[in-house]
Formats: sequence, C-alpha cells, structure tokens
Amino acid sequence: MTDTTPNEPEYIVEYVDGPLAGTDDRRILVDGEIEPRIAAFAAVQGLESTFWYLAGERRELDGETRVEYHFDPSDSDPVAPVRETE
Repeated sequence: MTDTTPNEPEYIVEYVDGPLAGTDDRRILVDGEIEPRIAAFAAVQGLESTFWYLAGERRELDGETRVEYHFDPSDSDPVAPVRETE
C-alpha cells in the first residue's frame, strides 16, 4: 500500500493572544518560509469573523518548527458585538 499523504514541510502556529489565544494550527511553508501575516477565521456569536495575526518568535521543538502569532486588531473584525444606537 502506498502512502498518498503529501510530505510538504509545515509548521505549527501558536496563537498567543486575541480571540484564538491558547489554540494552535498547522500551516504549510511557502517557498520554505513562514507567513509573516496570516488570517484566521472563527465564528463569533454565529457570524464568521476574520482575525489577522503577525508572526513573532520562531523556535524548533521536537523536530517541528513552532511560530508564535500575535493578534493584529487593526485589520481584524471586531471581537465584541457592535451595538446599534437608536
């Protein structure tokens, strides 16, 4: 039997703050490099929201590349619901 799983180099994204703090994800290296800025999508009160994160510290742990990403609120969707004024 042949393994058909692509063996592409990847790294682990660690969300250190913002709405996704404490979670992680796997990403594929692009041309052997990490992405300096990534978009993450999550549901907030039932609505899909886009959150932007910026790369920080990079390290190797147990043979895997791990990168800390920090929340960039300037371009992200609001975390708290926007209240309508009457």
